[in-house]
Amino acid sequence: MTKVLRTCGAILLLAMASQAAADLYGYVDEKGVAHLSRVPLHEGYYLFKKEPPEPLPEEPRAVIPVFPVPAAARDTRINPAHRKHYGPLVTAVAREHKLDVALLHAVITVESGYNPKAQSSKGAMGLMQLMPETARRYAVKNIWDPRDNLNGGAQYLRDLLVMFNNNLSLALAAYNAGEAAVVQAGNEIPPFAETRSYVPRVLAHYDSYRVLGTWPKAISKF
Repeated sequence: MTKVLRTCGAILLLAMASQAAADLYGYVDEKGVAHLSRVPLHEGYYLFKKEPPEPLPEEPRAVIPVFPVPAAARDTRINPAHRKHYGPLVTAVAREHKLDVALLHAVITVESGYNPKAQSSKGAMGLMQLMPETARRYAVKNIWDPRDNLNGGAQYLRDLLVMFNNNLSLALAAYNAGEAAVVQAGNEIPPFAETRSYVPRVLAHYDSYRVLGTWPKAISKF
């Protein structure tokens, strides 16, 4: 009974952060981590919340956190050739998923530096550094395929913006640390050094791209 209560409580916390979403399915894994999905990914998921979808704003609102960007955290690994080649595809995917183009470019700048073969020590892969579980959640067929990777990451980012009521800082924190970590931190940026460095770095690039519009704009075939 205690386990059931803990499970329901974990799902409830995530659902409270998802007031703008439509149908929500909940699942708590063997480690006690709560997960939400718009569709049941396996028989362990169950319908937890059903609401009519609400209209989304055209662009997310940036909420600037109080954490400064340390000099050591500035991005120096961007490959100009990769950026030029994949930039148009990033722009196209952002528009397909109704994301701010500058925002998606900013996330990729920090996540992978436009390197489609980037892989982290934790197992995140590709342009948007998808974890295998996230790739499965969004039906990514080939995590190393740039378009598949971008589509999965863009959908995830869009869902996080919905989940956290368009609070950009929290959505970015969740992209880095996971949505459960943000909820468990009381809908605040979790106290992880990596996440508290990540969020202002992405926002700094986002502001730069919005002002300068320096991403590649021409759409090419891939």
